[in-house]
Amino acid sequence: MRRIGVLLLLNLWAVGIVFAAPKNEANIFKNPDALNIREHTLPNGLQVLTWEDHSAPIISYQVWYHVGSVNERPGITGISHLFEHMMFKGSRKYGPEEHANIVQANGGRLNAYTANDQTVYFENIASDKLELVIALEAEREANLAITAENLTSEREVVKEERRLRTDNNIFGDVIEQLMANAFTAHPYGWPVVGWMSDLDAITLEECQDYHRIHYAPNNANIILVGDFNTDEALRLIEKYYGQIPTQEEPPPVSTVEPPQRGERKVFLHRQARLPMLFAGYHIPSVSDDDMPALQIAAKILSDGESSRIYKKMVYEDQIALYAGGSADESEHPSLFYAYCGMNIGKEIEEGEKGLFGLIEGLADNPPTPEELQKAKNQLEADYIFGMQSNSRKASNLGFYQTIVGDWREMFKKPAKYEAVTADQVAQIAARYFTPNNRTTVVLVPEKASSASN
Repeated sequence: MRRIGVLLLLNLWAVGIVFAAPKNEANIFKNPDALNIREHTLPNGLQVLTWEDHSAPIISYQVWYHVGSVNERPGITGISHLFEHMMFKGSRKYGPEEHANIVQANGGRLNAYTANDQTVYFENIASDKLELVIALEAEREANLAITAENLTSEREVVKEERRLRTDNNIFGDVIEQLMANAFTAHPYGWPVVGWMSDLDAITLEECQDYHRIHYAPNNANIILVGDFNTDEALRLIEKYYGQIPTQEEPPPVSTVEPPQRGERKVFLHRQARLPMLFAGYHIPSVSDDDMPALQIAAKILSDGESSRIYKKMVYEDQIALYAGGSADESEHPSLFYAYCGMNIGKEIEEGEKGLFGLIEGLADNPPTPEELQKAKNQLEADYIFGMQSNSRKASNLGFYQTIVGDWREMFKKPAKYEAVTADQVAQIAARYFTPNNRTTVVLVPEKASSASN
């Protein structure tokens, strides 16, 4: 699944176990050294981050593999997501689905997701089950059952998922067309689920080689948050993971998307009742200095019913039934995207004028003091409330350690948001929100008799 806003992201909040944040939690986060987050690296290269929190007798155990669709190549697109499924099909010690059954029988919850830049597996469970989940995750990393039988079964499962989420889903199809046309060189151009012909073509040997390199301990981070003793947890991790051998480093992603020098416009004809417009503008990576201002711009423009886009297009002008957008946070430069679904009797040209006018007009209509402060308040609230469960704390640590390269950067976010000025928001809008930097997908409704699904 692709990391593109809330549309295709796994909602870890839903599976996390929430507890009340301490009253001074916001102040504590301004001093990460006081949190006693510890780093440890095994001789085989496995990195471990631990964050003790004894508020409740629960833990979140996450394994972040630094591999996603960006690490694939034409011919094997979708293989990262395929492995997300294969990892539940058994190992030398356990049979198919037995890993999940054991966790659930012990009162835990587990899941996994694949994105552009990472594949993540996690268990949220009572703290006295720590050794159990460590042993289970280490076993399938070291001894996964990559067999012809499992490949055949999971290949068909993933193909059906593609049919459900993309081929037979208008929104998924539009997003796929947007990414495929916005990126002409970079791997972000192909879908996380993969192209259907590649899913059919992936071989057992390619799977075995891909797993050996990308699921090696030197390409993984273990994130552990909750009620445990760090020294004991590290002892157990070394016990179960220490003998897994290091592998060669995965090939680096060296392709850089060239600058876009003119609008790209795609017309997608599908059976639908009303037109829809989806647009993307190239923006830098999550680590870029412009990202805080871009996140504030996204809040002001497209986040929620009080955003400029929704308020103007849905409430005031009533040319759209729905509208929204977001600035994607990725390891490599990605997109700010926005969309609108046209109201009955409204033409797509009205949607383009309204949507593009609001986005590209931000450069000449910078945020008001009230808009700027509201966006900062929302981002800080998202940040603080996103730290109220073990699973979200672990997820944030994993993202910043794996994708950004340093978990400490997550604690700098509130200060970076607070430092953004209205002039900076206008400047980044002028820099990135331009017609030449825009890719547009227009959904053209077709009648049922002439549609080609």
